[in-house]
Amino acid sequence: MLLQQIAQRDENAFKLLFDQYKDRLFLYINGIIKSKEVSEEIVMDVFLKIWLGKEIVKEIENFDAFLFRVAYNKSIDFLRSAARDLKLRDLVWHEIQVAGGMSADQQVIIREYEKKLREAIGLLSPQRRLVYEMSREKGFSHEDIAKRLQLSKNTVNNHIVESQKFIRSYLIRHLDIAVLALIFLTDGRNN
Repeated sequence: MLLQQIAQRDENAFKLLFDQYKDRLFLYINGIIKSKEVSEEIVMDVFLKIWLGKEIVKEIENFDAFLFRVAYNKSIDFLRSAARDLKLRDLVWHEIQVAGGMSADQQVIIREYEKKLREAIGLLSPQRRLVYEMSREKGFSHEDIAKRLQLSKNTVNNHIVESQKFIRSYLIRHLDIAVLALIFLTDGRNN
């Protein structure tokens, strides 16, 4: 009933829906993004999409699933764009550190890990590096990479698997065992 009213541009119905979902949606998005300000903006974007998409609102069968899927997609889109923009990536990284309450030691360890990870990626062949970065850093699917680079999906998959093996091996050889242990311990506490 509420969705039907929103489809007819009933602002009161929209406000009721917004008030009903905004807090849950914020918590969900903030769990992904780890930035209060960005999470608030994404909540607004999600509801703007609902308000502007009056045609689709009438057809939604499971509103909760729809709403949280849109929120998830917008969160992932933000993270992908942040990964491409160095200033934005640093800002998001800082927000994550503050939200997670990372100690100075943990920050140093993670920076060391990232440095070695960049080194390992830099040692991949140009083709493997391109495929790996398109997949892991830009979020392209194997199919999209295959089309863009005119490769088979199997070749893309092989490049990614072999890149991961190489990177893992490189990190094991080049990171101090104490750093590796702390990374795994920190990761275990955060799960």
